[in-house]
Amino acid sequence: MRIYNSFEEIDFDVKRLNLERKIAWEEIKHSSNEVQESFSPYNWIPTILSSIKKFGILLLLKKIFNK
Repeated sequence: MRIYNSFEEIDFDVKRLNLERKIAWEEIKHSSNEVQESFSPYNWIPTILSSIKKFGILLLLKKIFNK
């Protein structure tokens, strides 16, 4: 526990803690936006297309080597 010697110290700490609280709140909001973007279907399309291409290449190679 901190012991304060003046009201200026108290005011300074109150302002500092208020700013820290606001910064933390903004970081939470930013994290929320990042999560929403990561679950967006537009971000899944490249991954899905890449998987389809790999699967298609494997099927093509399988058909070539089985003949």
